[in-house]
Amino acid sequence: MATPASHPQTWTKGDYLISTDISLISLPKLNAWFASDDLYWASPLPLEALQQTIQSSFCFGLYHNPHQQDDSLDFIGIARCVTDYTTFVYITDVYVDASHRGNGLGSWLVECVGEVTDAMPHLRRSMLFTSDWMRSVPFYEKILGMSVQESKIGEGMAMMMRKGRGYPQSTN
Repeated sequence: MATPASHPQTWTKGDYLISTDISLISLPKLNAWFASDDLYWASPLPLEALQQTIQSSFCFGLYHNPHQQDDSLDFIGIARCVTDYTTFVYITDVYVDASHRGNGLGSWLVECVGEVTDAMPHLRRSMLFTSDWMRSVPFYEKILGMSVQESKIGEGMAMMMRKGRGYPQSTN
């Protein structure tokens, strides 16, 4: 069965590229991000485990591409989705390198994720977890139309969900 991951997609904006081709992802750089305080929810993985994680996910890599050539791609961000490609998407590990923040790249990256999930006709729900109530919750509400689900606002983790076209109408 062909999945979106088996047919890589790309988006370009100026000197930047987003691609779902996992062969472009720098595992050492990703692991360095996992080791940083910026990705407070993650920790580095053994290389084999990280490779398996990426191969088992639908990933959106963000690259600085000032020369518009594949050999000059600089891996600067990621959004990783755990999915069955039909009914469910769990969004995780959304990150843009600090040196490229403030240019709308995070919004663009998540908009690309939204474009792909919106095209899934049987999607029941997409979900993510965040404990960043001040920035991330409003960000995902705005960009993906997500909403906080059954949590006391401001305490603990926020579970967010957006109902897809395949979500049963008879349930909440």
